[in-house]
Amino acid sequence: MKVIITGASGVLGSAVREAFKSTPHQVLALSNTRTGDGLVPLDLTNTQEVEKVFTEYKPNWVIHCAAERRPDVAEKDPQGAQKLNVNVSGHLASLAKSLKYTLVYISTDYVFDGNSPPYTPSAKTNPLQLYGRTKRDGEEAVLSVDGAKVIVLRVPVLYGPAPKNSDSAVNILLDVVQDQSGKQYKMDHYATRYPTNVVDIANFLVRLSEFKKTATVPPILHYSAAEPFTKYEMCLVFAKILNLPHGHIVPDSEAPKGDSATTRPKDCQLYTKETEDLGVEGGLGLSLFEEWWTEYLRK
Repeated sequence: MKVIITGASGVLGSAVREAFKSTPHQVLALSNTRTGDGLVPLDLTNTQEVEKVFTEYKPNWVIHCAAERRPDVAEKDPQGAQKLNVNVSGHLASLAKSLKYTLVYISTDYVFDGNSPPYTPSAKTNPLQLYGRTKRDGEEAVLSVDGAKVIVLRVPVLYGPAPKNSDSAVNILLDVVQDQSGKQYKMDHYATRYPTNVVDIANFLVRLSEFKKTATVPPILHYSAAEPFTKYEMCLVFAKILNLPHGHIVPDSEAPKGDSATTRPKDCQLYTKETEDLGVEGGLGLSLFEEWWTEYLRK
C-alpha cells in the first residue's frame, strides 16, 4: 500500500510517518516548512504541483495532517488559515475521487462550542473562533465531494515526541514548569482539555488503514483520551514528575475575554464509543497522560 502524509514534519504528521515506516507500506512524507530526513517539499496551495505529485505517486491512502492549527495565528491570518484548512482540503478530496484513494482529514474538537459535552460525531458543530470555523468548513469541503472516500478524524489537543516543545500546546508547558527564573505565569484553569498522544493516534491510523471492513467506517470518527485536565493541572503533573516547584504558575479560572483573546470553548469532550465499536484491532490503544510523560521524561 502507498501512503502520503501531509504536514509530515509536525507533531502528529511525524508520528504518523514513524508509525507507517514500521510497516511494509510505502510512505511519501510531505512538508512545506521543514526539510531533510527524507521529507519531500511541497506547497499544498500549488494545485498543479500537488496534482502532479499525487498522480505520479498513486497513493492508496492520504493522511492530511497539514493545517494552521494555532487558533491565535489563524485569527491574525484568516486568509492563510482559510487557504490551508479549507481550500487545500477540498482539493485533496477532489483528487481522492479522481485518483481513488482514501483521504483522512484530521480535524479538531474546536468545531464544537464546549457547552454540552460529550459530543458525538453527528452532534451539531458550532465553533467559537476562526480556527474552529476553518476546520469545520474543511470538514464540509471534503465531505461534500460526491464519490470520494473520506474519513474526518476529530482529535483534541495533542502531545508527544516533538522536535521543539513549542510545536505542541501541551509540550510547551514543560518550558513553563522548568522556568525557575522567577517569572510568573498565568495558566488557564478554565477550559477542560483531553490531551491525546500523537503516537496513539498514529498507531490507530495504521490499524485503520489495514482494517478489513473499511466499507463500514463512517465519514466522521472521534479519537480522544478520556482523562480531563486544564492546562494548569497539566503543569502540576509536569512539576510532580520533574520534582520542581510550581509557585510561579498561577491558575486562571476566568473565561477568556477581550478583543485580543481568542475565544476558547470550555469543554469539547469527544464521544468515542462509535470509534471503539468499529472493531479495529487493538481498539483505541490510549496512553495514560502522567504514566507516558513519566517514562518519556526519565529516559
